[in-house]
Amino acid sequence: MKRVLHTPEGVRDIYNVECGKKLALEGRLKKIFHLYGYHDIEPPTFEYFDVFRKEIGTIPSKDLYKFFDKDGNTLALRPDITPSIARVSATLFKDETLPVRLCYTGSTFINHSNYQGRLRETTQMGAELMGDDSVEADAEMIALVVECLSTIGLKEFQLSLGNVDFIQSLIEDASLNEEAQERVRELINNRNFFGVEEFLESIQVKRSSKEAFAALNDLVGGIATLAQAKNIAPNSKGVKAIRRLEKIYDTLKLYGAEKFVTFDFSMSGTYGYYSGIIFRVYTFGTGDAIVKGGRYDHLTEKFGKQSPAIGFAIVVDELMNALVRQKVRINYTRKNTIVLYDEDRRREALSLARDFRRKGKDTELLGRRGDKTLKDYIEYGNEYYAGNMIYLQQTGEITMINLITGEQKTLNSSSDRSS
Repeated sequence: MKRVLHTPEGVRDIYNVECGKKLALEGRLKKIFHLYGYHDIEPPTFEYFDVFRKEIGTIPSKDLYKFFDKDGNTLALRPDITPSIARVSATLFKDETLPVRLCYTGSTFINHSNYQGRLRETTQMGAELMGDDSVEADAEMIALVVECLSTIGLKEFQLSLGNVDFIQSLIEDASLNEEAQERVRELINNRNFFGVEEFLESIQVKRSSKEAFAALNDLVGGIATLAQAKNIAPNSKGVKAIRRLEKIYDTLKLYGAEKFVTFDFSMSGTYGYYSGIIFRVYTFGTGDAIVKGGRYDHLTEKFGKQSPAIGFAIVVDELMNALVRQKVRINYTRKNTIVLYDEDRRREALSLARDFRRKGKDTELLGRRGDKTLKDYIEYGNEYYAGNMIYLQQTGEITMINLITGEQKTLNSSSDRSS
């Protein structure tokens, strides 16, 4: 049998310093989630296929990784963690009447058949607020996103905020059937507004509706955009959607987060379960949104509980790419100590390593090989992000090396090793 020495298309190994920085980044983000009162949850990596079926509103079935259990049930690797959280809310928290705050970290899997070069396994970190339909809940989630990105050092980013109810108001006013709705949403998601105009013309939609859809391309910008949107809102649903955004913006001022917000009334999202506000965060250095979120008040109903909800997911892989390209430093402490020893100092080296570990110091033990120079081990320490090296030599000397500065100090007695 041929040995497989590489990963399948769309997945990759993350190792060494990159892995360390990724874990450090996740740790910082999780701490911010906890500061806002969110509690950890770990839903399973795969679920019954029904959790992600078409009616739920996730990705098409053809893009799921599906397989069978021993009883013949169809299972699927999760493409999105939100439906799992909705299932949890409707089962484990079915009797809870007060808001529930949950946060998670996990991999998602999408079989991107048409997207060469895109990862099929990505890490997402998210927060979900269940059981609260208030403007304050909407603003809290947006403020949490802004604080997460600001705290890790990202300075230039834009949070695009919309409301799917606004587009729905245009659709209802145009009396589009289900097939026409899907086509219009697809064109709008691709920002093909010329295509929208052509399609609406082909199905003979009334003039006022065509003009309203054509105006979507220009309904992107600051607070003044809300007044522009009111001019084309066709009914009370559209006006109500705008007023919701106004109230959210006013609340965001209390957080000091409003300066990152831009309104975009063309947003409807790739997932069909969104039912109110929707938002995306973009920054340079990455080709896709680094945060995706919105309100999904009717999703938990599909699992047996009526409960409003809002949440978001940070796409950690995209965020890492953006931080690297913007030269934003990811704090990852070089704290490993390497204890290098010549063979006849083995007993002393083992004792020293045990002592360090008892004191909570990360310690790597290396016996020096005859074909390796001290320089080789210093390069090794730098490659694997160690902070210090202690070399116990056959001569009885101990060399202390700061791998960050390159400074070296030689001691004559092992009694000075802890200095």
